[in-house]
Amino acid sequence: MKLKTSVILSLMMFLQYYVWGSWYVTMGTFMSKILGSTGIQIGAAYSALAIATMISPFFIGMIADRFFAAQRVMGVLHLVGGVLLFLASKVTANGPFYWIILLYSLAYMPTIALSNSVAFRQMSDPGRQFPVIRVFGTVGWVISGFMIAILGIEQTPSTFYMASVVSAGLGLFSFLLPDTPPKAKTPSTAKSVMGIDAFVLFRDRPYLIFFIAAIFVCIPLSFYFGFANLFLNQAGMENAAGKMVMGQISEALFILAIPFLFNRIGVKKMLLIGMTAWILRYICFAFGSMGPGVWMLYAGIILHGVCYDFFFVTGYMYTEKKSNERIKNAAQGLFTFVTYGLGMFIGTWFSGFVTTYYSVSQVYHWRSIWLVPAYIAVAVLICFIFFFKEKKKIEIAE
Repeated sequence: MKLKTSVILSLMMFLQYYVWGSWYVTMGTFMSKILGSTGIQIGAAYSALAIATMISPFFIGMIADRFFAAQRVMGVLHLVGGVLLFLASKVTANGPFYWIILLYSLAYMPTIALSNSVAFRQMSDPGRQFPVIRVFGTVGWVISGFMIAILGIEQTPSTFYMASVVSAGLGLFSFLLPDTPPKAKTPSTAKSVMGIDAFVLFRDRPYLIFFIAAIFVCIPLSFYFGFANLFLNQAGMENAAGKMVMGQISEALFILAIPFLFNRIGVKKMLLIGMTAWILRYICFAFGSMGPGVWMLYAGIILHGVCYDFFFVTGYMYTEKKSNERIKNAAQGLFTFVTYGLGMFIGTWFSGFVTTYYSVSQVYHWRSIWLVPAYIAVAVLICFIFFFKEKKKIEIAE
């Protein structure tokens, strides 16, 4: 792959995730402060992304891959997204805001698969080249957090305005990306898009236990994404969004250790480390505070790398190892559909109800709130210890 192409694809990934990081982390704080939203309303807004995750594979697999060049579809969707983000910065009521975020999520989520498709089609050795390109997406997310802190816009509608401008810029830039014409000769079926072919994996008891655990772990994940920024702001942490990028930095660092540890200590220990990190994170949030306990707040943020990488990244690798060649793509699609789609949908709504239950007039009892996902993580961990029996040398499911 030529250096020019590498630079173009790296910039594409940077902008792709800069847009997401610009509004997603701070949306709960924006909704609480500007819209006067309840926990349920905040959870509902975050569930929009989960709904889009479940729907977007149909758009990509059954329409875009068949009829249109990937970079052009990306361009149109990001331009539309830019308009919707601008509208989100202007509304002052929860109802219209939810529908705008839902429409925006439906426009944005397909662009993740499209950007990956554009990148993969230009690579001669994707296994070696893609991680180098993809890491610029994490850099984009981190820089967006720093920009929010530098500009002092964390608790204002300007986060959406910044995301809108970058989204529009990426939309225009997308038309300059390397041409990626449709490759599929026949449209995908709903069966293949949803990964139903991979249901054969459920005959394998260890994978079935892992799969169920993955859905429940999405509930603690939803608490973090939906309410961590609001919590840190109400706890008195200045520039909380800028501090939270430490979580993405730790994610980027820990991911480097995953391939080595996966083969060294085995998948069960990897997943147990990830689950334990979820428990520790929420204990830190429950009992941490500005002052002597501030280190616990920072620990909860930094643990994001262990929480995410040691469970979800390991989960993708485990799914890859368990799948035969015929169902590998379907298995990865199924894992994404059920975790980031169904699991996050359940998690966002559940976290919204919990935060509303433990609040009075938007005054949140954060210790009680954070102990709920901690208890869930403990329950999943205990069940996993007793029921998950996988050999160190993973066997392919038949």
